[in-house]
Amino acid sequence: MPIRRVLRAALVTAALPLTLLALGGCDSGADSGSGAAQGSSVIAPGRPGEPNRTLSPEEAAQHRKEDDSPNSADVSYVRMMIEHHEQALEMARLAPDRAESKEVRGLASRIADVQGAEIDMMEGWLDEHGSGKDAGAHGHQGMRGMATPEQMKQLEAADGAEFDGLFLDLMTAHHEGAIAMAADVKANGNNIRAEEMADDVIATQTTEIARMDAMRG
Repeated sequence: MPIRRVLRAALVTAALPLTLLALGGCDSGADSGSGAAQGSSVIAPGRPGEPNRTLSPEEAAQHRKEDDSPNSADVSYVRMMIEHHEQALEMARLAPDRAESKEVRGLASRIADVQGAEIDMMEGWLDEHGSGKDAGAHGHQGMRGMATPEQMKQLEAADGAEFDGLFLDLMTAHHEGAIAMAADVKANGNNIRAEEMADDVIATQTTEIARMDAMRG
């Protein structure tokens, strides 16, 4: 029995360095995993005359929470998108009396409902941030996908299958322009709510483009 105790003590003593090494390895691995979980760094543009800063994802998220004030890209986007949506509503309101396809009429109705609600949200956002809807009016300049006055006249004059085809073509281009504008504000804006509204535009209108492509098939 004493011999067994001596052997057991020797084995335990020999195993201690290995155990400590393994624990040290676990700690190191945990640190590495934590660093990997943090992801890559984020470049935060500096103010005029100041250099850019490199932030961790956590610092970038905290920075955004602390400074969520809309910048010029946010305000410009919301103002333009309201006008952009208003033209889509004009196009959609023509469908009940002119469209031949039941699918086109249904799509137009959905567009009117969704974009009408989005206009209300965007106007509320402008009111909240002290930027009136009409401030800095710029017409159609700079807004992608907008139908020209001539194209709108053609749509108003069309009927039946001709209307359906022209409506799908113009609305697809209109949606593609809205998605591009939304992508721009996601890259250049600062306000989280404006980005969320842009995300909604991208998701909804990407789906509707796919539906319109299927209608042509």
